[in-house]
Amino acid sequence: MISPIPSRLWAISLIGLWLTTGCAITPEPAPESRTPEVGAMPSDQALEPPLAPKSAHVEKISVVAVGDIMLGTDYPNDHLPPENGENLLSGVLVPLRNADITFGNYEGTLLDGGEAAKQCKNPQHCYVFRTPTRFVPWLSEAGFDVLSLANNHARDFGDEGRQASMQALDAAGIRHSGMEGDIASWEVGGLRVAMIAYAPFRGAHDPLMLDLARSQIAALAASHDLLLVSMHMGAEGEDATRLPFAEEMFHGERRGDSVAFAHAVVEAGADLVLGHGPHVPRAIELYRDRLIAYSLGNFCTYYGINVRGVNGLAPILRVELAADGRFLSGEIISNRQIRPSGPQPDASHEAARLIAGLTQLDFPQTLLEISATGSISRKTGITKP
Repeated sequence: MISPIPSRLWAISLIGLWLTTGCAITPEPAPESRTPEVGAMPSDQALEPPLAPKSAHVEKISVVAVGDIMLGTDYPNDHLPPENGENLLSGVLVPLRNADITFGNYEGTLLDGGEAAKQCKNPQHCYVFRTPTRFVPWLSEAGFDVLSLANNHARDFGDEGRQASMQALDAAGIRHSGMEGDIASWEVGGLRVAMIAYAPFRGAHDPLMLDLARSQIAALAASHDLLLVSMHMGAEGEDATRLPFAEEMFHGERRGDSVAFAHAVVEAGADLVLGHGPHVPRAIELYRDRLIAYSLGNFCTYYGINVRGVNGLAPILRVELAADGRFLSGEIISNRQIRPSGPQPDASHEAARLIAGLTQLDFPQTLLEISATGSISRKTGITKP
């Protein structure tokens, strides 16, 4: 990949070129167009000052990734965890902190007060999430470096809520991507890294527009050494563990073809694709030497999201990548959500065993070997051009 141009100039020019355009029980009506909304400008964090010229960089980089996070909601009623959630992530701090990059999807809004933009027929069963901003330090202290804000709950409180989430993460030093034009870009070990998040919902980078996604990924790959892509796609629930290899629908919403999208962005230059949205784990795939995780399920969702059975599995994916993005090795660290606590280590390795089984079912010719305890490696004696 070529050397990056200054990020401020790049981000401004990219916004000028890209004119693209929540487990909601009542889906939000589709917009009439995909053009950016008024005020949909990138955050200050997307316009970081240019880096100094690079010197020697690391030969490999570690990434830890999890699925959906929602640390509790105070809307429409107070359903916040004890002690303001201080201990929700205490059982998984070691793996979260033990990586060069730690990623997750924040499924909701980080906002103090305000009225919901989403209308609920029954307030007692209202899937609208508003987490007070005083919870953000727990994410920072747990080691999260970058979060996706591209999902069907990012606009539960409209654009005010989405902007508040971005500002709260900025104040905590956590990078983010989600809204059109909002792309995380930073340096790790001498490598220029970017993360762009996609979701088929209003105001987000749209995975349904594949040609546009390809051009966005190609531009980012040309100016960065390592490119992470987040996708919030697919149907939801315990029956959604298998990949249909086709476009999925949920509550009348187009949720996209996650395999077609993942392959397209890898072909365009993505190095690691991290999926979430179905609320259950799905298979992983090695495609063109790049790892794709089709869904990491739920991770820490205190209230309002089902954690019974397979929905309560909370895998942590740890991946080692070469400096050029090639997959080297990985691990699925199995956890389970135990309410009122957060995710807790699972000695039975149920999440790893499930993902291993799904990978074999959906990709019978898989190049990956997943052990009973979650270690991920290439199958010996098998190569792919």
